[in-house]
Amino acid sequence: MKLKNRALFIDMLKGLALIVMVEVHVVNSMLLPALRESWWFPSLNFINGLVAPSFSFASGMVFVLSLQKGVDQLRTFGKEFWRKLSRVGLVFFIGYSLHLPYYSLTKIFNNQTQENLNSLFTVDILQIISTGLIVLLFARIFIKSEKRFYNFILILTAIILFISPLLWKIDFANYLPLFFANYFNKMHGSLFPGFPWWAFVFSGAYVAKYYLEAKQNNSEKAFARKMIITGSLFYLISVVIMYVLFPQELAEIIPNPFFFLERFGLILLSLGVFWFYLNNKENYSSLILDVSRESLLIYWVHLQLIYREIFWGKSLIDISQRNYNAVQCLLVTTILIVLMLILAKVWGNLKSKYPAYCRWLTAAVLIIGTVIFIIR
Repeated sequence: MKLKNRALFIDMLKGLALIVMVEVHVVNSMLLPALRESWWFPSLNFINGLVAPSFSFASGMVFVLSLQKGVDQLRTFGKEFWRKLSRVGLVFFIGYSLHLPYYSLTKIFNNQTQENLNSLFTVDILQIISTGLIVLLFARIFIKSEKRFYNFILILTAIILFISPLLWKIDFANYLPLFFANYFNKMHGSLFPGFPWWAFVFSGAYVAKYYLEAKQNNSEKAFARKMIITGSLFYLISVVIMYVLFPQELAEIIPNPFFFLERFGLILLSLGVFWFYLNNKENYSSLILDVSRESLLIYWVHLQLIYREIFWGKSLIDISQRNYNAVQCLLVTTILIVLMLILAKVWGNLKSKYPAYCRWLTAAVLIIGTVIFIIR
């Protein structure tokens, strides 16, 4: 793969994860509950469960790759630092905006029920990615040695994996505000608490080390082959341990490190396969890559279409009454994916042709939206 083309195999992983994510949200919110007992649902559910790990892993890996240039500028806390921090902050901000119980600050203050507070402070995948990237940003700034930086990431990943089962047994809301407590476990409704989900962000950042070494040594092919072999071994080992050797013992450990290892292995395997697929393709472009590059926009828009009451006072969930069969869910998924592909392509083209105008438009939408939220 030519160096000028970025790490397209990572973009492909991220783009595919986002496309499948649309199906995940449609199925989770619209499928007839009885169909979850169907023979095919466990397989679909497992595939869907790879979306968040893949998206988090790719985000961590891409972010570390983006930090290779201008590290000295970051350490001066100048323009480059604030540019990086603002982008990560936007992800954090949007993550919480998606869980607003009302699009009105006044209504939130006047309706501080436990249900609304749980909704508002739910920790989802965007919060995990953004907080993980903030840790990586400051670690890269303050740890000047690359070796120590990557050792820090590796140690942090291991600590998260091994203490997560202990943290899931503690109600941190007894000791911390709910905003912080929700990062430790699922007790109060967090979908993706930091323990163990930060491990996917940091493991992606750590694998970036080996990709950078492969680029410098012109050995990307060997790197891709090692990812396939290593990923396959991790996956097989975790499956044997979890489902054959110690199924009962590990069932009591939630979450257990082999849950991570199984998904980590499949991610490595996928990345290796994607690298070989893209290796001989000159000037490769696809709608999947467009989706990856506009990931935050696609993430936000498809959730608004599914969950917000924008269709004559109803959401798509209200319209479906959570009663759709597999064919109906497939139809809705297909329509939404097509819309997201078009959106990614159009917005990407506009950004390339009119970058300044698009930045101003984005800032205007954010500011106007925030003002409306505050004064409503």
